[in-house]
Amino acid sequence: MAVCGPAACTGEEAATARRVGELLAGRGAVVLCGGGGGVMAAVAAGARSRGGIVVGIRPGDGSEPASADLTVTVVTNLGQGRNAVVVQSADAVISVGGSWGTLSEIAPAMRRGGVPVVALGGRRIVTADGAPVPGISWVDNPEQAVGQAFGAGAGAGAGAGAGAGAGAGAGGPGQG
Repeated sequence: MAVCGPAACTGEEAATARRVGELLAGRGAVVLCGGGGGVMAAVAAGARSRGGIVVGIRPGDGSEPASADLTVTVVTNLGQGRNAVVVQSADAVISVGGSWGTLSEIAPAMRRGGVPVVALGGRRIVTADGAPVPGISWVDNPEQAVGQAFGAGAGAGAGAGAGAGAGAGAGGPGQG
C-alpha cells in the first residue's frame, strides 16, 4: 500500500500519516512511500512501531538521508519519476495532505486504474463544473482511509496491482 504526502507537512498531517502506518502494519500490509521526511517519515514510523515492513523509494542517488524507519531503501536516481515507481508498485494509494508533489503521485495512480486512490485532506481535484473527479475516495480519518484501501482493492480482479499481488511481489495478494 503506497502512502503519499509532503515532506513539509503539518503536525496534524504527520499524526494522521503515523496512524495510517500503524493501521496498515496491523493488517500486514507492506507500506511503500518516498522514504523522505514529513508524511513519508511519519507513515514509516507508524508502520515500524507495529512491526511493519516499509519500503522507501528514493528519488535521488542515495546521498540524501532517508527516513530512519525504512526497512528497505530503493535508490532510483529518477527524481520525481520515482513517483510512478511508487504507485505502479502498490495495490492502493493513500494520500495524506499535500499539494503539487502529492498530485504527481495521485495522477499516475488514477491513469493506471484498477487501484483504490484514497485521499485524506490536501487539494481536491474537481471537474469544470466543480464536481469531485470520480475515482478518488475522500475520507475523514485514517481508519476510513485504510478501510477504503483494503475494501475497494480486495478481489478487484487480476492485473496491475488490483488486489492481485502485483507490485514486485510486495507482500502477496492485496498486501503491497
